Amino acid sequence: MYKPGMSPMISFLYITLVFCSVVQVTFSSDPNILTDYVLPPNMTVDANYFTYTGVRSIVNSTYPAKFTVIKASLHEFPGLLGQSVSYAILEFPVGSINPLHIHPRATELLFVIAGSLQVGFVDTNKTLYSQKLETGDMFVFPKGLVHFQYNSNTTEPALAVSAFGSASAGTQSIANSVFNSTIYEGILATSFKTTADIIEKIESGLKG
Repeated sequence: MYKPGMSPMISFLYITLVFCSVVQVTFSSDPNILTDYVLPPNMTVDANYFTYTGVRSIVNSTYPAKFTVIKASLHEFPGLLGQSVSYAILEFPVGSINPLHIHPRATELLFVIAGSLQVGFVDTNKTLYSQKLETGDMFVFPKGLVHFQYNSNTTEPALAVSAFGSASAGTQSIANSVFNSTIYEGILATSFKTTADIIEKIESGLKG
């Protein structure tokens, strides 16, 4: 622990150590592991622990009526513990959208398997980077930035796979986080330069 009166060299080493620790935390995703894999306590496993069959539902099936995500993250697939990777299958019926959201713990790499998608993200300078993706295209969404995917095609559905650099990337919906939370409506009205009744209409629409 740093104490007043330390020699300049020790003070420098201490500050350097703290700085390196902060940098490590800042640039890390999931913590590195020191073993081949991580097992739950007091659990003996076989190959089934490293197998996930939850995506079989999309094989030979029809598209759902609305946008649907099938996740293969730590919550659904315990074998991902410590592995810093997860997947999501995104099904887009005609005209459907994956609304504005962020992944606070991971970058997303999206690959369009079928159809086409309009995608985009906004950086911290409020610059929108938007692109029309065709089948076979990929797009990266930087970690923690607001982004969306939209199937603007009026005749064809779309299918995409997203890979994440974390076993638990997390998903935070912008609209629900803001308007379906318990933030005081007066604060929301002031923040969006509108009135409380407009905020109430937005909240009621989301709840519906």
